[in-house]
Amino acid sequence: MKETSDQQTRRRWVTLAEVLAVAGVVIAGLTLYNSWQERRDSATTKIEERAAAARDRSRFELRGVPASGHSSILLTRDEAHPLGDVRVSFPTALGVASQDAVGHTIEADWFERPLREQTDGGEDDVTGRLPVLVDYSFMADDKPIARRAIYDIVWKTEGQLLRGRRVTLVDFRLREAGGSQRRIDVLWARDKPKPPVK
Repeated sequence: MKETSDQQTRRRWVTLAEVLAVAGVVIAGLTLYNSWQERRDSATTKIEERAAAARDRSRFELRGVPASGHSSILLTRDEAHPLGDVRVSFPTALGVASQDAVGHTIEADWFERPLREQTDGGEDDVTGRLPVLVDYSFMADDKPIARRAIYDIVWKTEGQLLRGRRVTLVDFRLREAGGSQRRIDVLWARDKPKPPVK
C-alpha cells in the first residue's frame, strides 16, 4: 500500500520531533556536565587558594636591625608571626656558648672580646661578618613553626684611644637556610679577617 503525501509529511514531522528531542537531551546533558565541571574547578581553585594562603602565612624570614649605639641587633617583630624562642650558636673557634635571645636581641657582649682576640694583629679599623646559626620559632595560624638558618652579623672594629678596639654591629643578613655548627665553623675559618703578613 502506497503512502499518501499526508502520511509522508506526518512521518517526517515525527522523525524531526525525535531528532529535536534527542538534541534537547544531548544539550541538557552537556549543560549539566559543564555546570558540574565548573563547580569542580571552582572547588579545586578554592582549595589551591587556601593552600597557597596557608603557605604564605607560614612564610617568615627572621630579620634584625642594629639598635642605637650599635651594641646589639634587635630582631624585628611581625604581628602576623609572633616570635618565640631564639637560640644563637657561634663558630667553635670563638669559644662562645650558644645564647638564648630572650629579649629578641643579639648582644655584642656575647662575642665581642673573643672576636677582638680572633682578629688581633691586623688593622684597628676592620669590617667583617660573623656567621651564626640561628634556631627560632614563630606562630602561624596558631601553630608553632621552627626554622633554622645561618645569618651573618656584620661587624666593624674601630680603634679607641687608650682602650683598644671597639666592636660595633652594622647589619644582620640571612646567608643560607638550614645549616649546622660544622657549616658556620667552615664559613668563619674562610671569612675571618687574616692579619697582614709581615
